[in-house]
Amino acid sequence: MKITRAAEQAGTAGKPGSKFTGDVWNYLTMPSTDGVTINTVTFSPCARTYWHSHEHGQILQVVAGRGLICTAGERPEVLRAGDTVWIPAGERHWHGGAPDSFLTHTAISLGRTEWAEPVADGDYGAAATTST
Repeated sequence: MKITRAAEQAGTAGKPGSKFTGDVWNYLTMPSTDGVTINTVTFSPCARTYWHSHEHGQILQVVAGRGLICTAGERPEVLRAGDTVWIPAGERHWHGGAPDSFLTHTAISLGRTEWAEPVADGDYGAAATTST
């Protein structure tokens, strides 16, 4: 068993190498343990991750606010407080705040994260228009 006490995590920068557009507060809730990393992330309106994928998948638990998530080649989906998302291994995706709302989620990442390019402002704007 491993317990990560609140005092040990408060204010800790997020997962090394994470890539975001906009104002994002990323706290490392549990450092990588047996290939599992847990981050609590708050996105300001319009802030978002870069395109990325996870070696063994990712679970997102939406804690507060409203946001967007999009898998490559698909239409974006709206995320709301209370939603839980399973992202399969290797699925290229992004997620972040809605144009008019902050979003806070807990991200449980399994294995390595492969970061790619930023989500273009035009692509985010188009996603926000078709999803909200």
